[in-house]
Amino acid sequence: MNVALIDLGDRFRLVVNEVELVKPDEPLPKLPVARALWRPRPDLSTAAEAWLVAGGAHHTVLSDQLDTEVFADFADIGGIELLVIDAETRVRDFARELRWNQAYYRLAAGL
Repeated sequence: MNVALIDLGDRFRLVVNEVELVKPDEPLPKLPVARALWRPRPDLSTAAEAWLVAGGAHHTVLSDQLDTEVFADFADIGGIELLVIDAETRVRDFARELRWNQAYYRLAAGL
């Protein structure tokens, strides 16, 4: 999972992209950070576009120990909006979900 928590001012949004960790073709000894390579679901183009549409941050957490259900539970407990980019993601549907979420959170807040 590649995860980012975003402060939208009136609420928080948790963006989760399901990813598959892959072994690099070559060693990566000169990277000044942790070394991991992943393949995003459903594919790089769709995942990148959905991530940008969601306002995903460039500072993320990568976990190979937690699954989407754990982040969904965390979001429920904290009252945090959750957006999941997974193998079934289609950008048009994802953007529609964002619009519905915006309406929901404004109505729930009484705005």
